Amino acid sequence: MLQSEQDWRNAVEQSWIVRFPQQHLHTFGSTNIAYYVVTEPIYQELQESTQESVVRTGRVIAERPSIVTPTYALNLDGFSSEAYDYFSHVSRESGPNSPGILYQYRKEIGGMDIVGGVPSEIAHRIAGDLDRRREDMSVVMVGVDEAWDVALLKFIYEFTSSSVAGNVKELAGRGMLEPQGDFGGAPRAAIDAIERMFVKVRQGENPEILKRELDRWGLFEFYQDRFLDLFTRR
Repeated sequence: MLQSEQDWRNAVEQSWIVRFPQQHLHTFGSTNIAYYVVTEPIYQELQESTQESVVRTGRVIAERPSIVTPTYALNLDGFSSEAYDYFSHVSRESGPNSPGILYQYRKEIGGMDIVGGVPSEIAHRIAGDLDRRREDMSVVMVGVDEAWDVALLKFIYEFTSSSVAGNVKELAGRGMLEPQGDFGGAPRAAIDAIERMFVKVRQGENPEILKRELDRWGLFEFYQDRFLDLFTRR
């Protein structure tokens, strides 16, 4: 267990990626990545005669990237105070409707095995096996046993950073980032999503979900008459 910021920094510095996935994050769908984190067990120093490694496996699922604006992000829950300060800064500098991409991940823990050998050698052996089997969406990492998930966080950061440019290009190519002047400059992706939500409400979905989304985008004033008309029709 990490006790201090220095412990965290040490864990980051001692974690490295042996094999990256062979593809970037999908722009228009979720991405399912198998992970292998290899560490030296905490008890290794107590047994000098044999070298062992811990191999943890599981999956990291990246949801479909979402287009957001500073206005939208400021109306979401769950971020740190520093993140909200950053969103406010972007809003002031680039405008409340400047589009960005929000990536969301979830982790599914799999199994854990103890194998003989040095972590780096085991990791390269796993990577070679994945290459032979052409497991394109797999990542292999070496980390610190008591903070093995730090390696996973480091991978997520680097993988996301390497995917952003391609995701933005594909979204822009479909016009999803284009500002819509009739709706205060909100990106087209937001307008398309809201239109789909209106259809779902007419089909019986809870209108509170639509209202919450309009408020997050800061667009209720543009849709107020249509929204109230939903109740008239009912």
